[in-house]
Amino acid sequence: MNGPEIVFEVAPELRLFVPHERRRGRTGVVTDGVSTLGHVVESLGVPLTEAGSLLVDGRPVPASYVPGAGEHVEVRAVERPQRVPGAPLRFLLDVHLGTLARRLRLLGVDAAYESEDIGDPALAALSARERRVLLSRDRGLLRRREIWAGAYVYSDRPAEQLRDVLGRFTPVLVPWSRCTACNGTLVEADKESVSERLERGTQTSYDVFAQCTACGRVYWRGAHHAHLEAVVADAVREFGGTPDV
Repeated sequence: MNGPEIVFEVAPELRLFVPHERRRGRTGVVTDGVSTLGHVVESLGVPLTEAGSLLVDGRPVPASYVPGAGEHVEVRAVERPQRVPGAPLRFLLDVHLGTLARRLRLLGVDAAYESEDIGDPALAALSARERRVLLSRDRGLLRRREIWAGAYVYSDRPAEQLRDVLGRFTPVLVPWSRCTACNGTLVEADKESVSERLERGTQTSYDVFAQCTACGRVYWRGAHHAHLEAVVADAVREFGGTPDV
């Protein structure tokens, strides 16, 4: 580029996105004089889904603002908790976030997920069509203009990913109310109605069941329930909700 030079600074939380030489504070950036601030921010590595207030010489401006020579641009992080107006809070997760999807569903959070890679254009279109917040660690995917809303998942560890999403969006938690396999709604089921789906050992050992209204999968408090209870209890203790419904 050969145009106006601006002074660029990102919040500490966002410095992982920019090149190392820009992580120490204010640095100069030469622009082309016609690109919007949103384009400049993204060209330097910061997804707009992660940018909160954009300030020019201390005053807030929209992403469509075209910065001029000598102006000081400050990119702040998204405020937490983040509100997503315009639709019920629902999520869409990319193919790499299957464990996070299942844990969100365990807590009763509406989390759509495709176990096969359907491609970035299809994910972005689904986000727009169903008005879901697209969760991903793919910065390129989050830059697609057609997504309705999106958020970068900062950790590669499921437990930290869950805390990140719950802390950022504070969804209402209703544990044990969704199918972890398909995201459908669970309802109580008597043993007789689901007996054909159970192995003999399960029939004789358990009496309390739930069934998914979408895929028909049956749930009971089996061998892994203690681990799942711990996940639920930790989330409810930190972010609120009812531990058992």
